[in-house]
Amino acid sequence: MSSFLPSPSELIIFGIILLTAFPVHEFSHAWVADRFGDTTPRVNGRLTLNPLAHLDPIGSLMMIIAGFGWAKPVPINPYVLQRHSRSATMWVSIAGPGSNFIMAILAAIPFRLGLVSVAAISQPAGSVIPSFSWFLFMFIYVNLWLMLFNLIPLFPLDGEKVLDYLLPPSAARVLETIRPYGPMLLMVLIILPSFVGFNFMGNVIQPAVNAILRLLLGV
Repeated sequence: MSSFLPSPSELIIFGIILLTAFPVHEFSHAWVADRFGDTTPRVNGRLTLNPLAHLDPIGSLMMIIAGFGWAKPVPINPYVLQRHSRSATMWVSIAGPGSNFIMAILAAIPFRLGLVSVAAISQPAGSVIPSFSWFLFMFIYVNLWLMLFNLIPLFPLDGEKVLDYLLPPSAARVLETIRPYGPMLLMVLIILPSFVGFNFMGNVIQPAVNAILRLLLGV
């Protein structure tokens, strides 16, 4: 998403995203779980928008230097959620990516209202402070990436629990057998281009991000 060494304006943008999008994503998980009667997030201090409650040191560092990172997962009790509703865990899982989508939509409103011109989107060369149009564009872009990446149906990502709910019981059991290998399979997807030349992120996620981005900006 950026060069190896981010520009000063990118550092500011990634820092703001780290302190806003990440806490909102995790808070959304916690809030929906709490609504379904699971007090685990509340007990663990995660029912808050305070970034300090959600940020992971390594994930935060990756966000700052690479433009893509992660926060601490919100602990939930699936047994409590399942007692309330079979779909509860699915709604808790989809709440995080859903919040990223909502934030992307809100950030696109100034473009849609003509308050900010799409034609004015540009990274300020040599400037420490990012332009407002560039900040909004990057905020939308990163949130769309976070949404779609988290919807990949592999453990420990949110998409795995969504798929688990949607699948019939027989297929869900197959998904359960590969769950322990989820992190390894996820790493394979990320590093696959180095071995076979197929870039899952570039050939699957990136086109989807671009399509939604064009739709939100109206271009």
